[in-house]
Amino acid sequence: MSDQTKGLLITFFGVLFVVPDSLFVRLISADALTIAFWRLLLAGGFSTLWILLSSGTEPFRAVLRTGRYGLIYIVGVGSSGVLFVLAVSLTSVANVVFILASLPVFASIFSRIFLTEPFSTRTWLTIAAVIPGLAIIAYGSGETENASLAGDLLALGVSAIFAAALTAARHARATSMVPAVAMGYTIAAFVVAPFADPMSVPVSQAPLVLGHGAVILFSSILLAIGPRFITSAEVGLLVLLESVLAPLLAWAVIGEDPGAYTLIGGAIVIGALFVSNLWLLIRLRRIAAL
Repeated sequence: MSDQTKGLLITFFGVLFVVPDSLFVRLISADALTIAFWRLLLAGGFSTLWILLSSGTEPFRAVLRTGRYGLIYIVGVGSSGVLFVLAVSLTSVANVVFILASLPVFASIFSRIFLTEPFSTRTWLTIAAVIPGLAIIAYGSGETENASLAGDLLALGVSAIFAAALTAARHARATSMVPAVAMGYTIAAFVVAPFADPMSVPVSQAPLVLGHGAVILFSSILLAIGPRFITSAEVGLLVLLESVLAPLLAWAVIGEDPGAYTLIGGAIVIGALFVSNLWLLIRLRRIAAL
């Protein structure tokens, strides 16, 4: 199996595991910070244990040796893990995942600022299309059930924070960031612990809590490994699957209608990013063929 095929498969399954994430937040009967605590503690704790048993402490020391870049990634992953749950608790699942799809736009902006990478025509056109789409989603939040502008803004913050974390990780691409994910989640769980009520979750919902932790654990590991073997365009196209499937899953299971404005704005965002990544992928294939 080639590295590209391996990367595509790992990333694809990583995306599939993350699809029910927001649905679990809806189904668990607890406040947002309590859900975030269990989500992060289980995923972070089990991944930390797995790394320690399989490789010892060296992977964690390798991340720390990257200095501020590893620290930014740890903080970004941990904080976005908390803010994601808060966003889903305040606005619709569709709004959150469509807004999170804007992450490549933020990543391009941060790469331009911090890595001095120039904007291409493709990037400018993508940004020009994504911004109106996000504006339509935000405009419709006042008329869509379970949606709110506050939740939309939190989702936008998650997108920006995680994009910053990924930009920092590019400085340390030779180092696996799986241990950084484990550290970020575990530290964030302990930070929110004083504000959560872990024992308030009904015993009958323990399977949901464990299932939530499991999907985050597997998706985090797979999405930290897979993209190392494929191009950013291929990653971008695969990640768009989550933006399409998560709202459909929430609609099918709990009847959460995303609303017309969200569907229109989301279609603009997803369509723009799909065309952008496909454009880049074709261009890279042509260059490789020369």
